[in-house]
Amino acid sequence: MKKILSGLGTSPGTANGKVRIVKGAEDEDSFLDGEILVTRITDPTMVLMMNRAAAIVCDIGGMTSHPSILSREMGIPCVVACKNATTKLKNGQDVVVDGKTGDVFLA
Repeated sequence: MKKILSGLGTSPGTANGKVRIVKGAEDEDSFLDGEILVTRITDPTMVLMMNRAAAIVCDIGGMTSHPSILSREMGIPCVVACKNATTKLKNGQDVVVDGKTGDVFLA
């Protein structure tokens, strides 16, 4: 596997799935179960999508940010502080997210 992004792993575990770039709650209808939710930062309007995500990857955030805390509560991998995940990743790409190391790989 080829590492394409690195950030801060804030919720351990690994998940693979297809990337879905999310801008806000308006993207909920297009978000499918098991996709990798990729966004600048999550907010409370995205919780329903977060519940269906295999993992979360964000451009910004820290250990106590919204996506980090909720991912740990939900038991799904999370990587934050990737800086350019929303521009580097594309919808439909197959990736593997490692929430412990903070790395994202092409599958």
